[in-house]
Amino acid sequence: MKKRTKIIIISAMVLLLGVTGYLNVMLNSSVSGSPADDTTTTVGYFQTYRTTRESTRDQEMLYYDAIIANESSTQDAVKNAENAKLQLISQMEQELIVEGLIKAKGFEDCVISITDSNVNAVVKAEELSSTEVAQIVAVIQSQLNTGIENIKIIPVE
Repeated sequence: MKKRTKIIIISAMVLLLGVTGYLNVMLNSSVSGSPADDTTTTVGYFQTYRTTRESTRDQEMLYYDAIIANESSTQDAVKNAENAKLQLISQMEQELIVEGLIKAKGFEDCVISITDSNVNAVVKAEELSSTEVAQIVAVIQSQLNTGIENIKIIPVE
């Protein structure tokens, strides 16, 4: 009886694996089928990035607020959480400003990611001319006082 049960379970798992593989192939072929779908995918990239970034930051804010509100938190922990929260708010404002200024230069869309050592700019473009790169670098440098060696610009079609 045990052997028969194991065979049924393994067979069901193999069947589910096959169905999952088939669905994966079908969904991937429908997403990358035509040029119009590429536009949807690119727009989806920028929207997905923003949504993910926003939800991650909302979670970070909740963590900081929990530390600040917790009566058992030390003064140092509360101070560190307050400083981290203020720094995150400042970073969010900087990214929003830089994204807006880059879009004002005529680019359809972009997202900015600021880390301690780098600024990454993902710009909606098939490719970027040296003039366009210079425009983006100028905006980032003027707003963030970042050296050119720390700026990464990535075109996404």
